[in-house]
Amino acid sequence: MGVALTKSAQWTAAGYGPTALEVTPLNEAILKEIIEFIENFLYNHPQEAEYVFAEPLEWKTNLEPSAFGSGYIVSETAVESKEVDNNGQPLLSLSVPHVQIRSFGQLSQFLFIAKDSKLKEAQLCVEANRNPVEKILGLDYNTIKEESSALRILEKLTKGDDPENEIKRKVAHLLYQLDLHLLNNSLKHISLEIRLNPVTVKNDIELLKRFSGKGEQTVLEFIEYTSDYEFSNGCRAPPWRQIHGEICYVLVKPHDADTLCLTCSSEGVFLNGGKTDDEGEINYERKSEVYKDLVTLLKDKSAKFSENMSRQELKFNEEHHKEVNQLSKTAKEEEAIPSNRSTSGSHRSTLEKNQINLVKSHMAKRLAPSLNWKATVDSKDRKSSFKEPQEEKHGRHEKTGTSFSHGRAQLIRKSVEKIEDIISDSSSESEEDEESPDHRQEANADLPSEYWQIQKLVKYLKGGNQTATVIALCSMKDFNLAQETCQLAIRDVGGLEVLINLLDTDEVKCKIGSLKILKEISHNSQIRRSIVDLGGLPIMVNILDSPHKSLKCLAAETIANVAKFRRARRVVRQYGGITKLVALLDCGQNSSEPAQLSLYETRDVEVARCGALALWSCSKSHTNKEAIRKAGGIPLLARLLKTSHENMLIPVVGTLQECASEENYRAAIKAERIIENLVKNLNSENEQLQEHCAMAIYQCAEDEETRDLVRLHGGLKPLASLLNNTDNKERLAAVTGAIWKCSISKENVTKFREYKAIETLVGLLTDQPEEVLINVVGALGECCQEYENRVIVRKCGGIQPLVNLLVGINQALLVNVTKAVGACAVEPESMAGAGLWRGGVPGHIGEVVRLGKSGWPS
Repeated sequence: MGVALTKSAQWTAAGYGPTALEVTPLNEAILKEIIEFIENFLYNHPQEAEYVFAEPLEWKTNLEPSAFGSGYIVSETAVESKEVDNNGQPLLSLSVPHVQIRSFGQLSQFLFIAKDSKLKEAQLCVEANRNPVEKILGLDYNTIKEESSALRILEKLTKGDDPENEIKRKVAHLLYQLDLHLLNNSLKHISLEIRLNPVTVKNDIELLKRFSGKGEQTVLEFIEYTSDYEFSNGCRAPPWRQIHGEICYVLVKPHDADTLCLTCSSEGVFLNGGKTDDEGEINYERKSEVYKDLVTLLKDKSAKFSENMSRQELKFNEEHHKEVNQLSKTAKEEEAIPSNRSTSGSHRSTLEKNQINLVKSHMAKRLAPSLNWKATVDSKDRKSSFKEPQEEKHGRHEKTGTSFSHGRAQLIRKSVEKIEDIISDSSSESEEDEESPDHRQEANADLPSEYWQIQKLVKYLKGGNQTATVIALCSMKDFNLAQETCQLAIRDVGGLEVLINLLDTDEVKCKIGSLKILKEISHNSQIRRSIVDLGGLPIMVNILDSPHKSLKCLAAETIANVAKFRRARRVVRQYGGITKLVALLDCGQNSSEPAQLSLYETRDVEVARCGALALWSCSKSHTNKEAIRKAGGIPLLARLLKTSHENMLIPVVGTLQECASEENYRAAIKAERIIENLVKNLNSENEQLQEHCAMAIYQCAEDEETRDLVRLHGGLKPLASLLNNTDNKERLAAVTGAIWKCSISKENVTKFREYKAIETLVGLLTDQPEEVLINVVGALGECCQEYENRVIVRKCGGIQPLVNLLVGINQALLVNVTKAVGACAVEPESMAGAGLWRGGVPGHIGEVVRLGKSGWPS
């Protein structure tokens, strides 16, 4: 911890005091990791938590004595813990505002008492105790003076025979592990940061100069350097400031603010103290937060700049892209130069700058700094061990080779590829069906008591025995896990890792309790992604082989919730989940309806229902659809479709609906006589079941034989009657889609005319969503191929609404509208009513109609 705080933490420069931490994302991440480590210390290491520090950690706290409760002796201005050391001194002593703490156990309890202010308390503690390891373990273990301090600590502790050294050695080892963890996380954090360099700063300033000047439309009045001298490295800051990463200083005059004096450094741009009045030198003290670039800072400080910049954004970006393209061209020219050709020193220097800027430009495009953090100190063994088979990684870039490149331009290309590879491997947002921001709880947010109670239960899960674990799981299940606050509370304190670890144990009760919680919270899209990231899906797939039917059901239901996005569905398939889920559908031999009904008294059918739910989610993937078919899923789904239990029918029909988009499935559906049962369930009272049956018919009715089967089994009448219920738009879209596809057959059109469906369709031409209109107009286009139906459409006043739809922009809708209007245009009296022959519509629409009359061009 000492080395990390010394080497990685970002401390303020002169003017801010030598012991102040800067407000930066890296520092916030380090403090969060330390808090997580200390909070869990009491539960993970109860024996080491009793170790008494060599010296107390001291700082000025903001906590009041009234915040302390049982376990403490409290007065108006002081607090002492009842827990004392061998000398009778309290392990926690507070004399407002000074606090002294002598053990990790008391530190853990102090943070729990601090609640919302624990981040601030951790910062105050770190700032007041720059070398905490020395105070915890003693003066012999000074981490600031010794580079290899952590190793020296372990050497000293293992040499002595004193029994007390054993506990001290364990504490030192834990601190050493924390130190390594903080250093590794800091490196990852820094590697993803966008750091400025002299070339990018200079380009930004020159671009802003082009858009500055007199006049209200310019972005700035002026922007200029404070120094005209440029060093060979491109910096304008004096050498003694360059060692702090500072590049240059600029004066900026916005239209609506006083002149600003800014420091441009490798870490970003910020306001400094300005020029001194007497000598005109720069006051280097930072006076604002650090912004990622000049434009971002100026947008925040000047509303006029932000307004004018938004108008000039396109031109500004074009100029920026021209520079990037120029740099790319320069790099390509160098790549064409033979490797044995010497390059002059000055030319090499210029190319080097251009290459650096090119890589940074690509980074700026592809990466964005984030304040999101993941608070965990425990090693992510499960996450790191979870590797996807390489042959299944579709759409990902190949790893960049590590061989030496002989051309700098080639090195640039490899650097950019590596950056893209990091993005591809670390972020799956681009491949997921749903986009949901990652809402982390703010450190000082007003959170309900349930949030803290759940976090406490998670800590018991981490440190308890089997009985305590089961009790904690039962207690957690009593909370309203449908609330996002409760869901994120489990994730934020590391509860997901614990719950997934419990799935890998041999204790059935712990597995059941963990799955019940995971099933509830996996409705949250953020939790779903975290479960996949932590390697939870492969374990759930393995549980599908368990002899315990309750475990199978819970695992399948949880998989159904998690597999809502592409990456999760791929993982299920890669680990053999599709075959195992299909096997769950085999709940009994094919038999008559009464026997099927009796199966609901057994656990087997519940297992089949859960398997169908999971397959429904997985079937949104083309590859998974084929895997379900090859695993023999269609005959099993067809058998389950013969039951009358709606809880079973909805996921079964939902799966068939998804799969029916594939031609192979449509042929198998006909062979298994599934259409008959789909038609039968159209008469159900369950709207969701009606919707999925109609959608399955819509998918299958591309085939003429299927359309005939729908008619022969009496499916056209229920479809026509469902048109009258317009409240449920999703069901209406599915029903109108099925009618559209069935109307391709003339025999079906005759039936729809008999059931008065055409009149109802005309009534749906207004005030409906586009997905409904596309299907309605498509159906009318097929029906209007016959004279009798064209007359019905005209008498019902359907011509004008059809013509009105010609002004839309939805391509699928326009194609169907032109076909319908073109069919009606065969009858001049129909078109006269719409004013098409009297110039009542714009010329381009008239041309569309004439195209419809003569046949839409292929």
